[in-house]
Amino acid sequence: MKRSAILILGICVVVAGQVLAFAGTPASTQALSSEELAQIIFEQKLGQQVSPGLEFRDERGNRVKLSDYFGTKPIIVVPGYYGCPMLCSMVLNGLVETLQDMKWKVGDEFEIINFSINPRETSQLAAAKKRLYLKRYGRTGADQGWHFLTGDEAQVRQLADEIGFRYAFDPVSKEYAHPSGFVVLTPKGRVSRYFFGVSHMPGELYNSLREAGLNQTGSPIQQLFYLCFHYNPIRGKYGGVIMAVLRVAGFGTVAGLSCLVYFMVRAERRRQNDPAQPARFTIAPTAPALRQDSSSQPAP
Repeated sequence: MKRSAILILGICVVVAGQVLAFAGTPASTQALSSEELAQIIFEQKLGQQVSPGLEFRDERGNRVKLSDYFGTKPIIVVPGYYGCPMLCSMVLNGLVETLQDMKWKVGDEFEIINFSINPRETSQLAAAKKRLYLKRYGRTGADQGWHFLTGDEAQVRQLADEIGFRYAFDPVSKEYAHPSGFVVLTPKGRVSRYFFGVSHMPGELYNSLREAGLNQTGSPIQQLFYLCFHYNPIRGKYGGVIMAVLRVAGFGTVAGLSCLVYFMVRAERRRQNDPAQPARFTIAPTAPALRQDSSSQPAP
């Protein structure tokens, strides 16, 4: 009983400490302002030429230029970063689901370039992401047409600016705030179409790739995209009401588990002081069912 009480008390302290520590995180420790956060958008730059001479590293660690992927096929460019805890995976998962419903195949009719906005990420991490999504995509030959790139800060920032992808780094959480979506380029590297959000119609993507393959530029679309994170990504707070709920929940956890430990210890002490008193929380044995003897039945 004492061990159980100590275990519950330990859980109480750990859980409550985590809840209260999270709820008590001050907003003043955050780096960026609401005005800076408002600049995190996906600006549509239709017709913009992407610089072919920008250098990156592919998933094998080889130096490559964007021009290595320009040629005769349209290109999907997906900005993000491979260590993203939420939104980037949603974008890629949605893209894979759309690609699986298309007859066109990656590597045959079009190419895909993923590039990381985090200059600290490595080619090894890019290779791991490539293996994951090639397996999820499940079509042969896609490894030759789906590229996962990393690069230096200047190269990454220039490519992101050229396609209109705005983002900001939060030094406290060590994560990036950024919009969701991807861009379709013509075979020569001009911006042809934007896709925002995480879910898309296969027919719409097919038509956009076909038009981009003909060096055509689409029309602007409504700017409806998710922001990573969906709560305030830089300030790191959920708002006054929710913070109050979290604090109350933390104190409630402490009080509830403390009361449980108190009554369990008190019951154990009473049982030890009075040996004749049966232990609490025991289950009485079930009485056997009575069978009626046929010989004891009255004669008809």
